[in-house]
Amino acid sequence: MKKLTLLLLLTVGTVFTHEATAQKFSGLDKSPADIAYYPSSSRETDKAARVIYSRPQLKGRSLDELAPVGKVWRTGANESTEITFYKDATVGGKSIKAGTYSLFTIPAEGEWTIILNSNLHQWGAYSYDSDADVARVTAKASTDSDELEAFSIAFNDNGDMVLGWGTTRVSVPMSF
Repeated sequence: MKKLTLLLLLTVGTVFTHEATAQKFSGLDKSPADIAYYPSSSRETDKAARVIYSRPQLKGRSLDELAPVGKVWRTGANESTEITFYKDATVGGKSIKAGTYSLFTIPAEGEWTIILNSNLHQWGAYSYDSDADVARVTAKASTDSDELEAFSIAFNDNGDMVLGWGTTRVSVPMSF
């Protein structure tokens, strides 16, 4: 009888201990992560570039509130956006060696400054250091009639990287 009682206590204790230590998972992030590749076709295995970024939502706010004109912006949400070039590239006319860089931008009317920075794994632009800039180029900003609620990055068929949010579109010339 003592063995049966002991076995029962161990079984009940194990069940309750397991429930108490079960992993708790957080809900969906408010700015979910995304990845953009060039070429974007899943059939193409020889990728030239990859961008890992988070996608903030406008939610009734203006783009100027979230990405202020004239200030360095993390180009997304959460950690700074990172771009990996799997082969040497030309970005806005400047030669860039294959590697991974943080991607920052400075929004302005008509054109944005695109910054590739060698400091990785930064949270936002709070510790941004211009001394680590690898390249700064300007890219034309335009407007589109379609409004994007979530910040988006994509590559067009020519390899140019396009940033879009609200009605703003910024095309960054790239070649590989």
